[in-house]
Amino acid sequence: MNLPAAGRPRQFTFEQDTFAFANELVWQYRLDPQTGSMTTFRTVPAPGYAHHCFVMVRSARQFFYHARFAPELPPVDGEFYRRLIRRVVARSARVPSPDGNKVIIPGFASLRAFSESCERLLKAACGGAWQSYCLRSHWRMVFPISRRHQAAMAAELESALDRGGEPIIHLVRFPQLTINHGMILFGKERNGEGLVFKAYDPNIPARPAELRYDAADRGFFLPPNHYWAGGQVDVIHVYQGWVY
Repeated sequence: MNLPAAGRPRQFTFEQDTFAFANELVWQYRLDPQTGSMTTFRTVPAPGYAHHCFVMVRSARQFFYHARFAPELPPVDGEFYRRLIRRVVARSARVPSPDGNKVIIPGFASLRAFSESCERLLKAACGGAWQSYCLRSHWRMVFPISRRHQAAMAAELESALDRGGEPIIHLVRFPQLTINHGMILFGKERNGEGLVFKAYDPNIPARPAELRYDAADRGFFLPPNHYWAGGQVDVIHVYQGWVY
């Protein structure tokens, strides 16, 4: 569920409303720019914070929905912050809190600043990797996803952004599972007959990502990066109802 733009005091901002740390990768990927092929090798030493992509995008939006950062207030101790984090992530992943009922996070101006200083606390308190696997949306990916479905999905996501929402999406290739990942969309622009969506990718905390929709192909395309060789992905809008 997304409120109209008039019901929101501000828009989701990458520099403020995202985590400074990354969802780490069990496998490292190396793209050959000449052939476009991707080789893989295990991360050594093993990562300590992997398989948390859906935990991170859900939690980032919960902080946006339910927290107010108050840099003018003095910082508190770690245990107090842990309780505040738990209060935020225990709230709805779908419906924002009224302004007067938000959890106050003292001593920091934004989630980005909070996560730079309190990384370990946030990683421990936002949720475990199992929560990235136990999603309502996972039932949908086992059924065929048609080009008609993806055209309707592009229109739905564009409409959600126009209403002032920040849709969370599930990107998947099934049954290969070469990608099974979550992002937050927070902006868009028209590109000919298609769309370019601006996204928060928890695997890439340094900069916004892009997800493209091609109206002619009725498909979404994620450009190559350090974990994906580039190509078509199927997209599902999640955390927006009782089914997803």
